[in-house]
Amino acid sequence: MNRFQEMTVFVAVVDAGSFVGAADALGLSRAAVSRLVGELESRLGVRLLHRTTRRLSLTDEGRIFHLRCKAVLAEVEEAEAEAEVSARSGAARGLLKLNVPVTFGLLHLAPLWSEFMAKHPGVVLDITLSDRVVDLVEEGYDLAVRIGRLASSSLIGRQLSSTRMVLCASPGYLAAHGTPRHPRDLADHAVISYSLFSMGEQWEFEGPDGPVSVKVEPRMRTNSGDTCRQAALHDSGIVLQPSFLVGDDLRNGGLVELMPEYRSIELGIYAVYASRQHVSPKVRLLIDHLQRALAARRW
Repeated sequence: MNRFQEMTVFVAVVDAGSFVGAADALGLSRAAVSRLVGELESRLGVRLLHRTTRRLSLTDEGRIFHLRCKAVLAEVEEAEAEAEVSARSGAARGLLKLNVPVTFGLLHLAPLWSEFMAKHPGVVLDITLSDRVVDLVEEGYDLAVRIGRLASSSLIGRQLSSTRMVLCASPGYLAAHGTPRHPRDLADHAVISYSLFSMGEQWEFEGPDGPVSVKVEPRMRTNSGDTCRQAALHDSGIVLQPSFLVGDDLRNGGLVELMPEYRSIELGIYAVYASRQHVSPKVRLLIDHLQRALAARRW
């Protein structure tokens, strides 16, 4: 069933005043035109046209439906015209709906939106901050920024940057509880765990003698990386958090990296969108903007 085709044929019949005229205008057979209008009436459960051997006329319901169909088809035609002009000119315009992670969005993406809007005044940004993995197609997002190891899917991912997971704690915590020397020593320490972490509570490291995996028993769990960071800064325990979040704390001494010879995983930071074909100028230009801004970052 093609509702758009049914509406197009119905409007053509009314405008031409006959099935034959509509068939000629649309390049269809008279039988196809008659069938489509009949299927439309059957689906709606209402008669739209009075048919006689001499002429056609609209019913009251048909008159109302004709006006609404004309309005819908006009909007579709206008949207297609705008899209064609936008694609040909390379201009970015229209609503751009984004989903980005909460902490990364606040710390590193929020400063980038103003510059993009200044360069592309025809774009309206609609930005949702959420650590939930959204369904881009079902929920109508043009683009999402995701951090992690991309699962195999129909989505297209373009890498913007990367971030390293860093094991760290505050000097105050280490002074009170000692410094672990090997990942297995974490069993004797208070661990603050990020509950949305893909590794869960099986933390992975690459050490001098190869990979090491340890099961941690958290003293606290939270779905907020910011909460993990604050707990660590207040001497509550050891965290495994991305360098984009704790990089400044490591530089200023608020947190200390532990066991640097045992490196945890590195995660990609990606712009993810639904299709490689017909990428709109607004999406393409925003990805380019984010890639330029983030490529040189080394947290």
